Amino acid sequence: MNDFIDMSGPAQALGAPGEQRRGRADDRQYVFHSWSAQGQITPLPIAKGEGARMWDYDGKEYLDFSSQLVNLNLGHQHPGLIKAIQDQAGRLATIQPAFANDVRSELAKRIVERSFEGARSVFFTNGGAEAIEYAVRLARQSTGRRKILSRYRSYHGSTGTAITMTGEPRRWANDVIDGEVVHFFGPYLYRSAFWATTPEEETERALAHLEQQIQLEGPATIAAIVLETVTGTNGVLVPPPGYLPGVRALCDRYGIKMICDEVMVGFGRTGEWFAYQAFDVKPDLVTFAKGVNSGYVPLGGVVISEEIHAAFEDRAFPGGLTYSGHPLACAAGVATFDIFENEGIIERVRDLGSRVIAPRVAEFVEQHPSVGEARGKGLFWALELVTDRESREPLIPFNASGEAAAPFNAVVAACKQAGLWPSAASNRLQIAPPLIISEEDLVRGLDIIDEALKVADSYYRGA
Repeated sequence: MNDFIDMSGPAQALGAPGEQRRGRADDRQYVFHSWSAQGQITPLPIAKGEGARMWDYDGKEYLDFSSQLVNLNLGHQHPGLIKAIQDQAGRLATIQPAFANDVRSELAKRIVERSFEGARSVFFTNGGAEAIEYAVRLARQSTGRRKILSRYRSYHGSTGTAITMTGEPRRWANDVIDGEVVHFFGPYLYRSAFWATTPEEETERALAHLEQQIQLEGPATIAAIVLETVTGTNGVLVPPPGYLPGVRALCDRYGIKMICDEVMVGFGRTGEWFAYQAFDVKPDLVTFAKGVNSGYVPLGGVVISEEIHAAFEDRAFPGGLTYSGHPLACAAGVATFDIFENEGIIERVRDLGSRVIAPRVAEFVEQHPSVGEARGKGLFWALELVTDRESREPLIPFNASGEAAAPFNAVVAACKQAGLWPSAASNRLQIAPPLIISEEDLVRGLDIIDEALKVADSYYRGA
């Protein structure tokens, strides 16, 4: 492994194993990690990243098939993003949001131009959870209503209203901050809550369930329906045909705002600038973060419709953030648009997703009994692992930990041992590499997963 070269030119050593040990010890002594029992984790120190790869201090290489937290869309150390940040830092490193700033306004303009018809403006935040918080606030303030509907099997962030809207186990141990959030079931044909057997049935029954929920909760009390356009961490659940337009129709019928959470799937992940664009639907508010600048500097935001923007022409919006639209973050965001266009990112995501991933995961379903279903779009896929295809019993129980999670942990360990850092959640291996990954590396990563699935097969109990 070569030493890295910093942008000022001189070569710098990666550091000896002793430095790795010291870094690991300092991490364990002084860093408090999220979503973790502090005494039961051993974070791997990473020394270097480049493109779709990263290295530890011992020189072991990993293919990053998780894009870190599905945010590193343009990969590690993209020179265009690095240069944009450096250039901006040399001109204006920071400025408070009450001032106008050229890179902030340029990024807002580009986002609006790539968004839905009727998009008007962008409110910038520091990340995805804040984007959700402010989208909800915009919906409530503009409608005068308080109630929010969100789906089970969703994740919207760890802050107050965002974690309350979350529909999976990370909500359980947190305080319910917002008492005006109501959950409903969304479509998930493989494990249908509606006893559906076809995508059409799933759509029809899921929409009927949602409308009943609206009626029982009181349409005049509901400000917004919030949903991940494509459910991310909780299964890469692509909505069946007609579902999102059906939600839009219900929102229009009852005067409810539709908020699409695109924090994970926005900016090319599914082969569209925004995932909702593949489903013939126009939201009222769209949240984004992650892929807008690949997380090089924290940034998120809300795309706001003309109607909602107009509600605050003559009255103040009650909210703001010190670092909203930070120039360094926005400079990387503007560069992201340039890179997407110059490198044909959207087109290559569509190509690699349909030509390379789709047929390969279909082979996994045929060859590995433990793969109950493969689903996805673009460079975002999930393999649902089971112990019995007929009963669809998951490889590990829902929200398993400790020994109960051992079979899935063994699959993940096999991936890491072979040099692939996977995206993994519950009983699902998820495929989410950087959008700039080479076809060669993509195939190599799929080969590693193919071998690791033999571990899952060893736990299979079905016929």
